[in-house]
Amino acid sequence: MKTIINTPHAPAAIGPYSQAVKQGNQLFVSGQLPINPASGQIEAADIQGQTKQVFSNLKAIIEAAGFTMGDVVKTTVLLADMGLFAGMNDVYATQFDGDYPARAAFAVKELPKQALVEIEAIAIKG
Repeated sequence: MKTIINTPHAPAAIGPYSQAVKQGNQLFVSGQLPINPASGQIEAADIQGQTKQVFSNLKAIIEAAGFTMGDVVKTTVLLADMGLFAGMNDVYATQFDGDYPARAAFAVKELPKQALVEIEAIAIKG
């Protein structure tokens, strides 16, 4: 059975999509922008600050679904510029304990709200 996940501790969807969808033991988390859910704004100007906010949003959704960051098996990182990769990667490396999930990372022409980074995740409970 498909379950829609929604938490006020992450930004509300800004379009016709869900924060996440749980299907059985799998969780599919929509791409998260570095929006502070309290203010509704992107507050950090640098890639490190934006990446930290993205992970705060991801964790809030993952935990609302009853999963942990240890359940994440795949992420996709979208960057406004590949020159931002090292700064994003420094923060990314601190977000997981033990084994890292599989990952794809690439630059796109533009992200919503002129964000520098967006990350989506897939988690599976073993």
